[in-house]
Amino acid sequence: MDPDDDLLPEDPINELSRLASEAIDGQAKGATSAERRRRCERVLELEAQGFVNDERACFLAGLVMICGESVADFHHAHRFARRATQLGDERAWTLRAMAWDRLLIELGRPQHFGTQIIRIGGRWSLGEVNPNVTDWERALFGVPPLYVQLQRVEELQRSE
Repeated sequence: MDPDDDLLPEDPINELSRLASEAIDGQAKGATSAERRRRCERVLELEAQGFVNDERACFLAGLVMICGESVADFHHAHRFARRATQLGDERAWTLRAMAWDRLLIELGRPQHFGTQIIRIGGRWSLGEVNPNVTDWERALFGVPPLYVQLQRVEELQRSE
């Protein structure tokens, strides 16, 4: 191994993969606002440089952005996930549903799919979920039926 290898720029897909791992870890460990913002900004830089152009890169970019903190981040997460599905990444359907729900919550609207478990008044909840969305529609996006999501909420609440 050449000692100068550390000076070479990181391969963009490897960087996106690393950023996605950091973002997911940060969700569990309570990443700071600055850390989330740095990762999201870097994804948008990579996109501007033309590196977020295939299904894998779009999926990874969406993972990073869904761990952001603003309406704009969640818009980007949904946009990247939608693009990944259009390019054939089957995993991205669930990410697409999650990004849409996260965006709706941030906008103060009911979730569409019921993917986001949130705290309301100190208790875990799905919050308001659009009652017109069927479990069949959820299944098309790789999302469990609503009753399963509600069971997860109950389990999380009991674990506290």
